[in-house]
Amino acid sequence: MRTFPSGPSGPSGAPDGAAGPRKREKAPPSRSIWSGVLVGVGVAAFVDETVFHQLLHWHHFYDRSTLAAGLVSDGLFHAFGWFAVVMGLIMFADLRRRDALSGRSFAGGALVGAGAFQLYDGTVQHKLLGLHQIRYHVNLVPYDWTWNVIAVILLVAGVLLLRAAAHGGGG
Repeated sequence: MRTFPSGPSGPSGAPDGAAGPRKREKAPPSRSIWSGVLVGVGVAAFVDETVFHQLLHWHHFYDRSTLAAGLVSDGLFHAFGWFAVVMGLIMFADLRRRDALSGRSFAGGALVGAGAFQLYDGTVQHKLLGLHQIRYHVNLVPYDWTWNVIAVILLVAGVLLLRAAAHGGGG
């Protein structure tokens, strides 16, 4: 069994050589929240890239140039999404190993991350910067409203879950 250095006490939380239950380490809930935010952003990016870029071929991350530039931008976008997921999962694993993970804070953070990513994509990237639209050659209004309303629902659900975690323990 692999053990991890833990200072003057052994991996069980008891002093070296003594038996005892592992004590839950105190970690600020913000670590669980940020772990969830990274996973939420990464998963939202993955779903966006897989469904809208690869399967439906509705757009690329950057549509204001050649197809080759669009494909390269998709690759970079995909790498960003997976980097966010991996970093979030590394934080998640560290919190679990230390028995310091707040499940509600992680889940709330994931919803906030996914909603924030989607709202940023729908407002900044689609409208302000004009990098791409959800779809081309159609009336965008129902697509834009659906995209942004789902983002707000994810954000509100995440914030409510984070509030419940803050008031009810976080478990």
